[in-house]
This record gives sequence, C-alpha cells and structure tokens, in this order.
Amino acid sequence: MIKVENIVKRFGSLEVLHGITMEVKRGEIVSIVGASGAGKTTLLQIIGTLMPADEGSITIDGISPMSLSDNALSEFRNKHIGFVFQFHHLLAEFSARENVMMPMLIAGRSRKEASERALELLSAVGMSHRTEHKPSALSGGEQQRVAIARALANNPSVVLADEPTGNLDTATRQEIKQLFFDLRDSMGQTFIIVTHDETLAEESDRKIVISDGRIL
Repeated sequence: MIKVENIVKRFGSLEVLHGITMEVKRGEIVSIVGASGAGKTTLLQIIGTLMPADEGSITIDGISPMSLSDNALSEFRNKHIGFVFQFHHLLAEFSARENVMMPMLIAGRSRKEASERALELLSAVGMSHRTEHKPSALSGGEQQRVAIARALANNPSVVLADEPTGNLDTATRQEIKQLFFDLRDSMGQTFIIVTHDETLAEESDRKIVISDGRIL
C-alpha cells in the first residue's frame, strides 16, 4: 500500500538518506529504529509529505503525492495520513472532542458529523469519559490517546508516529503500545512508527533498522 523507492535527501552537502527503498502492506505495523541522527525522522517526514525528497519516489494508496500541487498535497495529507508525535501538539484552548474534530472540519465535514465521529474515536481509545476536558486537565498518556484519535479522524491510509511513547512513563508506554495493536486489529489501521522503544519495535510486524541513512 506504501512504496518508497530510492529516496535520497540532502541538507546542503550532507546526504542523510542514501537511496531508501521499502514497502508497507495495508494493516501492517512497521517500526523504524536506529541511532539518533540515522535519518529515521527525516524518512518519516518525507513519507508524510512534510518534507520533499531530492531523489526517488513515493506511492501511497496508488497516488504519487510528490507530483501533486501544493493545495492538492495539503488535501491528500489531510485525508490519507495521520500523524502522532512524541509531544501531542493538541490545541490548548479546545476540548479533547474539539481537537479530534479539527481534521474533519478542515476536510469539509459538518460539525455534527465531525462531533459524532470524534466521540466514536475517543471511545475507541478509551477516552469516552474525558471528551470535554481540555489538554491541561489530561495526563500525558490521556493527551497521547487524544492525539491518536485525532490522527484517525479522516480514516487515513497510514498513521505515522514519531517516538509516540518516548515522553511517557513505563506503564503508560505499555498502554499506548497496546492501543496501536488494538486499533490495527479492530480497524485494519496501518502504522509506521519511529521508536527507540525496543519492546514496541520487537513486537511490530516488521522492524526496519536504519544506520547512517541506509536500511541495514
């Protein structure tokens, strides 16, 4: 469902990705591991269309996002890609429900439909009792659950997660890790996860190791 071919990325004279090629099947949980500076987050940002590659191609669900105009690319990203970061990036002035609604409103769905879908997703991630709480009233793990629900808002082809458990305590890290597998099993959701969490990496369907901008 995702095909990455010969991706090269340079920052000035420094080449940080040297011809990365990989594929991800629908419904897979794939982890990407490697030392800091190996190029993991750069690769994730390129797959997520947040950063252009200098060479190579990407296909997601049969679409080549690198060929799209800026407006079409923004629409593609909103509908096809969900993002979860180490720091949740929730909007502080909005409730959990409103945060999850936001990508759907941007996509043009009605407030009623977006609200109903947000409540369904918050229930799916175990947050049905905290829908009207703002981020400041939620624990770190609860905020990350809301961020995961938000990433799922538009039924994306893939959720890209960058160190999603890196800022959590051990018990909460285990809960969030299990949530990814539960969502894969219940929704068929595809995940690509950059992580230093060896347990999460080993339990993924596949572990891709990157070293110095190359897949080992």
